[in-house]
Amino acid sequence: MPHIGTLRESHLHAALKQYYAQPGDVFESPVAGFVADIVRGNLVIEIQTANFSPLKRKLPQLLQTHRLRLVHPIAVEKWIVRMDAAGRALSRRKSPRRGCLEHIFLELVSLPELAANPCRRASR
Repeated sequence: MPHIGTLRESHLHAALKQYYAQPGDVFESPVAGFVADIVRGNLVIEIQTANFSPLKRKLPQLLQTHRLRLVHPIAVEKWIVRMDAAGRALSRRKSPRRGCLEHIFLELVSLPELAANPCRRASR
C-alpha cells in the first residue's frame, strides 16, 4: 500500500481497509481532488472511524462521479485499560458504554446534504 494519507492512520482504519480490500483495488488514490481510501472501478470506499464532519466537502464531490460506500464501525463493547508509564497494563475492565446501530444517525446529521443526493444503483 502506498503511504499517501496513511501517516496518521489508526490500526482500526488500516484493518478495515484490509478487510474490505479485493484484488485489483487501488489504495489511497486521488479522486476528484481528494484521496480515497479504496477505489474499485467506479466504486469509492471511504472508511471513517471518527465523526463525519471532515467528510462534508469530500463526499458530495465524490458522489458527482462515483458510487460511494461509507464504512463506519460502531463498537458493541469497549475495554478500559489503565497503563503505567512503561506501557504495562495495570487494570482492565469493560466499559459501560455500548454501541448500537442507531448511533450511525448521530453521525449522519453532519451530512444532511447527502439525503438530497439521488441514489444510483450498482449495475451487476
